Amino acid sequence: MNKLITGKKAVSSLLLVFSLLLTITGILIALVAGAKNLELATVLKSFYAYEEELDFQLVRDVRLPRALCAALVGAVLGVTGAIMQGVTRNPISEPSIMGITQGATLAIAISYISSPVRGILGNMGAAFMGAFLSGSFVLFFSLQKTRKLNPSRLVLAGTALSTFFISLASAIGLLTNMSQNLVFWISGGFRTASWSGVCLIGSIGILGIFFSILIAPKINTVNLGDDVAIGLGVNPTKVKVICFILLIPMCAAAVAVAGNVSFVGLIIPQIAQKLVGQDYKHTIPCSAGLGAVLLTYSDLGARMINVPYETPVGLFTAFIGVPFFLVLLRKEKVS
Repeated sequence: MNKLITGKKAVSSLLLVFSLLLTITGILIALVAGAKNLELATVLKSFYAYEEELDFQLVRDVRLPRALCAALVGAVLGVTGAIMQGVTRNPISEPSIMGITQGATLAIAISYISSPVRGILGNMGAAFMGAFLSGSFVLFFSLQKTRKLNPSRLVLAGTALSTFFISLASAIGLLTNMSQNLVFWISGGFRTASWSGVCLIGSIGILGIFFSILIAPKINTVNLGDDVAIGLGVNPTKVKVICFILLIPMCAAAVAVAGNVSFVGLIIPQIAQKLVGQDYKHTIPCSAGLGAVLLTYSDLGARMINVPYETPVGLFTAFIGVPFFLVLLRKEKVS
């Protein structure tokens, strides 16, 4: 048993190092490549040169914050997906499928037509309210007795809710002639990323991931079932409430920075569990690392596939995530 635990720790450590190296490589590629390709020497010089050259400003003020936002949002979405799958005991759960990110997106759409508050903090406030309301719905149903709650029905309810929220956001954009302004939030992307976005997702995301790792042993216990958790002296209701308190600001920050990016939280925890096992002490940090890799390269593809135009990054993750979701859903017993 000790050898097995040691082996899982070693695999987890190697996976984290590998993910970090891949993410750093992706960020460097993102700094060099784009509508205008730059020399690596120019990119490196931009970090310490303070001349007002356009290339230096392009790296420091546009490409670097964008690449960092992509990596941080990917890490946050990977962790939120792992937490949701753990506390709901459902491999298909994740914030976008359950409607949490779509609720935040709808709230931002409403704020655009009803409030003069703009900027990253205004978006964060609106996204927090939307994520709180939709997250409360998921929490309410996840607290029902296991015998009364079919996991597949919970997912189907969440999927219907997410579709409803996005439809409302789209309708708001059409009826108010603001569809061009809102399309970014609905499809997801990083073209508006800035250093204020890096600070927001960095501070909330790092704190959220840290506390998620601390509560990982409790998630392991809850994942065994409510009755087992109670027998082991763990209050499953309390653990679920704490987890959703962590989830809501993390999801809100991700939506405030990147809009509605789907399926990262579905794909990544499943891959992490295949590699490091069911222990959430390993699954959560590995989900952060792999999520950063996925969204870093997805954003790179979104920028490069149709230069000089930009493809919404949400299309990339959805293209990967929808088949993945259907395969997982097929394994569930729908009744």
